[in-house]
Amino acid sequence: MNIKAAKQNEKYFGLEKMYIVLCAFFSILIVICNLTYQKFVYLPILPFHTFELSVGAILYPLMFMLTDLIAEFYDKKRANFCVRLAIAMNIVAALIVTGMDALQATPWSKIDNTIFHQVFGLYGLGFMAIIAACYIAQLIDITLYLWIKKLTKGKWLWLRNNGSTAISLFVDTFTAISFLTLLGIFPKEQIWLIMMNSYSYKLFATLCNTPLFYLLVGIIKRFIAPKESPIEGTQLNVA
Repeated sequence: MNIKAAKQNEKYFGLEKMYIVLCAFFSILIVICNLTYQKFVYLPILPFHTFELSVGAILYPLMFMLTDLIAEFYDKKRANFCVRLAIAMNIVAALIVTGMDALQATPWSKIDNTIFHQVFGLYGLGFMAIIAACYIAQLIDITLYLWIKKLTKGKWLWLRNNGSTAISLFVDTFTAISFLTLLGIFPKEQIWLIMMNSYSYKLFATLCNTPLFYLLVGIIKRFIAPKESPIEGTQLNVA
């Protein structure tokens, strides 16, 4: 195998490894967010405003950053596959949790049937609403990201990252909270407060994540670049 072929082969395996890592993190985040969405907290990260939002929404901007990274280095097909894979993992998690909820707790269990059902009993209903909103928003995010990238001829990384995420997060927030309110999971009188706090936090977090996005893009570029031996100029095995 010549040097050029070795470089291409090494870059290919680097890209595949990174794709698996990004998909794994994305799937983990979406499962965690869906499992914890019922708890609402105060988040005093600004001196002039305290956010009131679901703990499940705290990590949501990172999910969209991950799919933006996949769209940046791969293509629309592979980014959409990552989203579908994560949804499949959520379906498995929902089925497992629903089965656990149906089991009878022992008399000495610290978590009885009532507490477990209060925490996870609505996971199935909430799951349908959140997954539907997330899927729609992710498709919009990926499409917008690649469209802006093409429109700007690959320039202005911050614009395609923040622009696509800001729009898709608005769609996700509005759709998910509307569905959860209609299902009776969220109180109707709090719907606008929840929407405002959730979206304003996500937008703020997205803007703050811009340096992190640039850093990750740089790290991935270095990770997938073929490596040469500093002594002999020969290819190092990174597979």
